[in-house]
This record gives sequence, C-alpha cells and structure tokens, in this order.
Amino acid sequence: MELIRKQTHIDFLGKRRLALAVSSVLIIASVTSFLISGLNFGIDFTGGTLVEVGYQDRIEIETVRNTLADGGFDEPVVQHFGTSRDVMVRLPALSSGGPDSAAALSSAVMEALRAPYGEVLVESADPENQQCVLDGAVSDCRVQMRRVEFVGPQVGSELANQGGLAMMYALLGILIYVTFRFEWRFAIGAILALVHDVVITIGIFSMFYLEFSLPVLAAVLAVIGYSLNDTIVVCDRIRENFRKMRKNDVIEIMNTAINQTLPRTLLTSLTTLLVVTTLLLFGGEVIRGFSFALFVGVLVGTYSSIFVASPAVHALGISREDMLPVKKEGEAVDGEP
Repeated sequence: MELIRKQTHIDFLGKRRLALAVSSVLIIASVTSFLISGLNFGIDFTGGTLVEVGYQDRIEIETVRNTLADGGFDEPVVQHFGTSRDVMVRLPALSSGGPDSAAALSSAVMEALRAPYGEVLVESADPENQQCVLDGAVSDCRVQMRRVEFVGPQVGSELANQGGLAMMYALLGILIYVTFRFEWRFAIGAILALVHDVVITIGIFSMFYLEFSLPVLAAVLAVIGYSLNDTIVVCDRIRENFRKMRKNDVIEIMNTAINQTLPRTLLTSLTTLLVVTTLLLFGGEVIRGFSFALFVGVLVGTYSSIFVASPAVHALGISREDMLPVKKEGEAVDGEP
C-alpha cells in the first residue's frame, strides 16, 4: 500500500519502446489467431436450439453433460439457471436447420435425459404437466421440458454484424467526444488504446478458442467504457500539468501526470478485478465468458492507459504550445480560467 500512499516517480515514458514491443507481439498474435482460427461463436451468433429442462430433484451439471454425451450429443452447453433443479441445454444448429429439426432435436434431448430414469413420455400428456410411464405406472415426469427455442443462422449472422457495428459506432463516438473535449492528439491516443484493448481481448478468445457469445460482446463494450474512463483521467492530468509545469520537458510532464493518477488507477483496477474475479470463480457457467472478458479487459485497459495512450500522444508530437490556452488581446495567459 506504500505505492498508493506516496506519489511515485516511475519513468513510464522511458519504457515506451519495451511497451510497444509487448503490445505489438500481443496484437500480432491476436490478429494472426483471428485470421487463422477465427472466433468460436456461440449459438447466439451461429444459430442453434435451446432447451430448458426442469428436474424434480437437484441435479449436477456434469451429470447432465455425461448423460447427453452417452446419448450421442457432442459438446452441448449445459448451464444451471434459476435453481439447481433447472437446466438450460444449448446445441448448435443442425445442417438441415429450421424449427422442425429443432423440435426433433429437443425430443431427442429429452429422451436422452429421461433414459437413466427409465421413463417414457406419454405422447398425449399435457405440455404444462408432462407425464411418463415408469414400470407400468403413469406419473409426473422426473425430467420436464419447460421451453424450446430455435435461433436461425440468419438471425445469428445479423447479431454478429450488428455487434461489430456497435463497437465501430462506439469508437467513432469516442473519437469525436475526445477530440472536442481535449485535443486531436489525445483523441487518437485514446482510440489507439481502445483498439489495442479490444483486439487483445478478442484475440485471447480466439487463441484459446473460448466461446464468444452475446454476453462476451457486452463485456467487450464495457471494457471500452472502462478503458476510456481511465485514459481520460490521465489525459486530463497531462493537460493540467502542461499549464502548471512551465519549465519541464514533455516527457517529464507526462510521467508526472501518470504517476499522480497511478494511485487512482490502481485502486480502481484492483477493486474492479476483485469483483470480476469473484464472478469468474463463483458466478457459474452462465456468466463465465462475460466475467473472463471483463477480467482480461480490465488488465489490458489498465496497461494501455499507462503504456499505450500517453506514449501515442507523445509520438504524435504534443507540445506545450498545443496545450496553452489562446492568449486574448489585452489579457495575460495566466489570467485564463
């Protein structure tokens, strides 16, 4: 905690070449992996069938996965939702596609899940109260089908396109805002940091072939906002220091600004990571992708605010004259608010 209580004097800009090398390696690896392997899109984007199942008793996710594997279903996505008796099964779209094949697939899923109990569904049973035959007796099924949904590949493709456009619009809006709020060099530095964060975060999912779903896309958009907030704080302090530290050079002014905001950056990042890590470890399968994307994004976003945005602004040739307010006729510069 000594780092937080006292202002540091770390030469961050002096390590900009090392940071550039690290960032370049990560970005090249991310882009290469994306071009070669692509992303492991979930059924939100590729289309597929979702089956919600209710059990009479508590059921373990691993038990459901093993049962489906024995029934011939390869790598289904199985998650608890609501309670430990409610299970959501997601399966990729069949080659034939369509709602009819989704209905057949859901029936096959239910047959596989009921097989360990020896139950056979009574075809005329009420969908709201399904009954099965077990040992010649009719009773409520121990495994009930709650809901079936089919997501077509066309809808999934549209979601992917709209998600990509959402990120592009967000970056464009940020570029416009920071340009008017600060100065164009700061705007470009902020955008480079955001692109850096997005590319590496998505690249991690590509390199490890983790499922990329709508919640993960939402996490990437959240990372853009988080990283921008931290970058703007640093940029604002740099601008203030240009007006206060009249006898210092540009690198010293920028290093001072980063060191002054470092306690705030560390506290914000550590507290955010604490929450995200808790979600990652104990949040369950449903939000694992979301929390992992946030975890990676917060780490990369904190790094880029220090080692990407500021060095980029310096490389673009920022000077004291760019930051000093315009001197009005008959008024001293120091008198400006």
